Amino acid sequence: MGARKHNTAEAIKEAKKTQYFAKLNNVPSSPRKMRLVADMVRGMEVNRALGALHFSTKEASRALEKVLKSAISNWEQKTGKKADQETLYVSNIFVDGGMMLKRLLTAPQGRGYRVRKRSNHITVFVDTKNTETQK
Repeated sequence: MGARKHNTAEAIKEAKKTQYFAKLNNVPSSPRKMRLVADMVRGMEVNRALGALHFSTKEASRALEKVLKSAISNWEQKTGKKADQETLYVSNIFVDGGMMLKRLLTAPQGRGYRVRKRSNHITVFVDTKNTETQK
């Protein structure tokens, strides 16, 4: 690997040490459905977001709640503080398209229709309100 690539990779690793996030890959629902739920909790305080996700009727909210709890746990692990003492909020959420299973559904007159079973990758970043005001 070249020196420039190596230096860039090291800089990315150092930057990720100060960020608190969790990622879940290949969630079996379409990215469009997941983005509806992600938009609902983006920028919200963590406790309010957990409540909103827990009582939501959408199936996508179950997976997003799981990832949010993991991000909170990662924040607690890296900082050594409890989430109840700080004002954590969902700073960023990414929902990217994942692997797509392509299937064939039989159709009339010898034809076949394509069925695309989509999946997505969810990344949730959490941060404290205090660090946001200091920057």
